[in-house]
Amino acid sequence: MSVSSIAGIAGAMLVGLGLYGFIVSPQLLRKVLAFSVLGSGVFLLFGVVARRGAGAGFHADPVPQALVITGIVVAFAASAIAVALILRLYAETGGVTLDPDAWSKDRGQSQE
Repeated sequence: MSVSSIAGIAGAMLVGLGLYGFIVSPQLLRKVLAFSVLGSGVFLLFGVVARRGAGAGFHADPVPQALVITGIVVAFAASAIAVALILRLYAETGGVTLDPDAWSKDRGQSQE
């Protein structure tokens, strides 16, 4: 088994684990973390595909590396914004759920 195959399998496992966590977890912070894991798997798979293309005799292309680096920066910024929005949601509602019934009942009882 080559290094590219192992990296490809690891990338596929990261994508699967991130997708599973994104779908199953009800907590918003865990969804953000799962989305970051999913993105890391996609970046790894993209890097493996680019490396295999260069290993097959094609001319080395720097564009896939540039796209992965740009994607990492954008994913980090999106994760930071998502965490900031979760903190704002917690400050406004006292919880981190998107269920309007759960926090409107709590707010309604405290105002009475």
